[in-house]
Amino acid sequence: MEVGGDTIEDVLLRRPWLPVRISGCQLLTKSWFGDAAYRILLTDMHCVWEERMDAAAIQSRAQELNRRLRASVEAFFSHLCEVAQPCLSGGAGRAGGEAQISLTRQDDGSISVRLKSELAGLPFYWEFHCSPAPGALACAQLVRPLLVMSRLLQQQVEQLGGLLVRKDAEIQDYRENGATLSRERLQTEVFEELTYREDFLAKTLPVLWAEASDSLGFGADLQQLYAAAVAHRERRVSEERPAAEPSADVGSVSSEASPDVRNQNPNQQVETSSVKTTDRPAAQQRVPPLPAERQASKPKKKKVGLFR
Repeated sequence: MEVGGDTIEDVLLRRPWLPVRISGCQLLTKSWFGDAAYRILLTDMHCVWEERMDAAAIQSRAQELNRRLRASVEAFFSHLCEVAQPCLSGGAGRAGGEAQISLTRQDDGSISVRLKSELAGLPFYWEFHCSPAPGALACAQLVRPLLVMSRLLQQQVEQLGGLLVRKDAEIQDYRENGATLSRERLQTEVFEELTYREDFLAKTLPVLWAEASDSLGFGADLQQLYAAAVAHRERRVSEERPAAEPSADVGSVSSEASPDVRNQNPNQQVETSSVKTTDRPAAQQRVPPLPAERQASKPKKKKVGLFR
C-alpha cells in the first residue's frame, strides 16, 4: 500500500518512536492511521510487534466486538482514530476520561491491546492483535536508526572533547601572559578525555541499568534526533537515485520512426531524400573540386564548375 507515492514503511520510518505505558508495561510505539486502514508497531526492547488492517478487516472486527452497534466502517474507524491515537502516543488523557486501554500477552508470543470507550451512548470495544514482526522490519524501523543515532552522538562527543582541549590551551596561553580570574569559582580543571570517560561510565551506567526496567528513555530530544537521522537518509537515497538519460529517449524515437520510413512507397522515399538534400546547409551541398581536378581543367577553354 502506498500513501502519497510513499510506502507505509517509509511513512512509519519518518515517525519517531513514542514512549507509552500500558498495564504497567513500558513500550515504544509508532502508528499510521489512513482513511480506512492502519498500521501500528510496538516494542518493549525484547520483541517488536505489528498489526496492519484494511477497511474490510476493520469492518469485520468492529461488528464482531460491537454487535449492538450498527454503523459504517467510516464511523467505526473515525471513532477508533479519535480514541486510539492519543493512547498510542502517550497522551491517553487527551482521548477523553472514558477511554480505557489494557495489554495482554498471549502464549504464542503475540500481544493483545484492548480499548474500551463509548460511541453513541453505547460501549465501544476494540482489540489490536499484534504479532511478532519480522527481523528485517525491526532492523529497518528500530535497530538501524538507533545505530546511526549512536554514531552521530559519538562523533558529537569527540568534537566536543577536541573543543575542550583547544579551550584549555587558550586558557593556558592567557595565564602565561598574566591573565587571572576575577572569580575563583569559575576556575576549572584541565580536561582529560580518558579520565572523564572512565568517571562518566562509572557513575552513569549503574543509573541507566537501574532505570532500564522502568523507562526506555526515548524522550523528545531523541525523537528529534531520530527524525533528523531518518530525513538525512531519505535525502541521500533520493540523491543517489540515477536520473533518466536523454540518449535513451533519442534512440527510442529513432527506432520508432524507422518502421514508418521503411513502409513508405518509392516515390515518397525519393521526395524525402530530395527534401533532406535541400535542407542541408550550402557548405555541405557545394563541395569544391580537389586541386588535381582544378589543374586538369586549365587546358579546357570552356569553364566547367559549380558557377557558369
